[in-house]
Amino acid sequence: MPSSVIAGFDYDTDHATLTVVFVSGRIYRYFAVPAEVAAIFRKASSKGTYFNTHIRDRYPFREITAAPA
Repeated sequence: MPSSVIAGFDYDTDHATLTVVFVSGRIYRYFAVPAEVAAIFRKASSKGTYFNTHIRDRYPFREITAAPA
């Protein structure tokens, strides 16, 4: 199901990193995300709700790309 907040994401199993692309254009990488969390995120009917509840503010992160000016 399309999300109004999240444009896409990718999970790197080798490094347990989740890269999330937001519709705003910002890209964030989350570290030490368990594979189970990424799998449930992939299946979630509301990506934004799952992200806010189970990922945001729970894992260390770094912004990869800022929103266009």
